[in-house]
This record gives sequence, C-alpha cells and structure tokens, in this order.
Amino acid sequence: MYYLIRQTLEETDFEHLKSGGQYVAVLTSAQWAKQKDSFEMGIDIEPQTSEIHSTKAEVNYDSLTGTFSIPDRTDYEIQRRFAFALDEKGIVFIDDGGTAQKIINDIRMSKKWRLPSLERFLYDFLEQIISDDRDILESYDVELNAIEDDIEREDDNVDNVERANEIRGDLRALRVHYEQLLDFTQELEENENNFFKHDNLRYFRLFVNRIERFRDTAKAVSDHALQIRDIYKAHLDIKQNRIMTVLTVVTTIFMPLTLIVGWYGMNFRHMPELESDWGYPVIIILSALILIGSLFYFKKKKWL
Repeated sequence: MYYLIRQTLEETDFEHLKSGGQYVAVLTSAQWAKQKDSFEMGIDIEPQTSEIHSTKAEVNYDSLTGTFSIPDRTDYEIQRRFAFALDEKGIVFIDDGGTAQKIINDIRMSKKWRLPSLERFLYDFLEQIISDDRDILESYDVELNAIEDDIEREDDNVDNVERANEIRGDLRALRVHYEQLLDFTQELEENENNFFKHDNLRYFRLFVNRIERFRDTAKAVSDHALQIRDIYKAHLDIKQNRIMTVLTVVTTIFMPLTLIVGWYGMNFRHMPELESDWGYPVIIILSALILIGSLFYFKKKKWL
C-alpha cells in the first residue's frame, strides 16, 4: 500500500508516489526485494522477521533504516516485528505480519493534520504504538492495590502473589520496550542526515518526554509489585510467629500438668494420696487452677 502525506494519509499507487511529495509505503519482504531500487535510498537490506529482536534505528549515508519489535499487550511473549527504511522523501515499512498496516489504518481513521509532514506522521505512528499503555499501567496499579488489600485482610492466597509476579514480568517487558523506543526516537531527533525540518524535531522531543514518563510509571508499578511480595512474606512470618506463640503457650500450660501425671504415674506403694478419698478431686482442682492461672498470666502479658 502507498500513501501520500496530506492532511491525512491519501492512498495512491506507485506511479504517483514519488512525484506527490512525502510518502508512506507498506510492502512485504517480497515486494521490497523487487522495488527497493525504485526508492533510490542506496541501501540493500533483506529483513527477516526471525532476525528482528529489538526496536532500533541505524543511520546510513543517505538513509535511515531500522526495525520494530513491539510486544503484544495481551501476551508480552509475542513480538510484532517489522523493518523500515526512510529518507527525506518518505518512509517504507517492510512488514509481512500486517502490524504496520494496522497502525497506519488507525492513523488514517483518527488523524487529520493542519501541517502535514513526515515528522508528524512518525510522531503519530509512535504514539499509536503506546496508545493504550496509560490505561494498561493504571489497570496494573489498581490490580496490585486490590491484591495488597487482600493480603492486609489476611487473605494469603498464593495466587495473588503469583499474579503480582506476572505483572512484574509484563512491566519488565514494557520497560525494555520503552528504553528501545527512547533510543530510537533520540536517534531520529539527532537528525544526523538532515532528513527532518529543524522546527519539526519538537515532535520527537514530545515523544521522548512521554516515553520517559511511561518508563518511570512502569518502574514505579513494578516496584509496587515487588513490595507486595515482601508484604506477603511479612504476613506469612507473622502468621507463623502467631502459630509458634500458641504452640509455646499450650506447651507451657501443660508442662506442670504433665509433671503431675508423671509424678502420680510412678505407682509407688506408699503414696498417701492414693489412699485418700480426696486425692482424685484435689488433683483435678489443682490441674484446673494451674490451667486457669496460666491462661490469665499469658493474657495479662499479651502473649495470647
């Protein structure tokens, strides 16, 4: 697909592409192999999707080339990969997966420019990549707050901690992606080949500022997820301490009772209490007094 950068992206054909001003083109790898010489960028790249692992830009003598590796926001292990080449006349996306075309379709439906330019298109293209990220980061923060509230209510469901760890993994992938976008946009802002108008470099600066805020937010939410793991461990320790306290109190209470049982279980022949009519009830009363007195003492010391 070929587009001219007007007030919006106007679809055109290849014959009118080079004579109509700045343009955007989306080609498959096979189409690029056939038409690359027609774009007169003086480059020879043969992008393979499997070999794309990051978002980056490289400055050439009379062109700028690079790749995009965009994590899918529903499954961060899935990467949407495509390449590009640009000069002052326009940009060509080399994409076999349809990701670049989808972003361009979204731009066509939602954007109309008062001052159209290649720089403004690139800004909106990059913005479209992160368009849902603010909501994603906020939803993660809300979910982590809910998990933290569950832990505070002593709902120590291990699934909550596993979910917090999953969120940390997602945020780690986003932070790497933001770092790559930051380097990518700063390379554009350098404008080493003077492909971009100086006044329009502000678009790249705007995007750099925004991606830095997203990166910082992702780091803050990731730290929140890490704190939740620490809070969960602290609550487990508190619960274990409570259990150990109860066990210790129970053991302490029954130690004198065990002594009495052991003492009168020796079965010596000359034990006067064995012959007494009051021996059995006295031992029962003594055991009850020891039990009640121990409980009262532990309660007073706030060990229970």
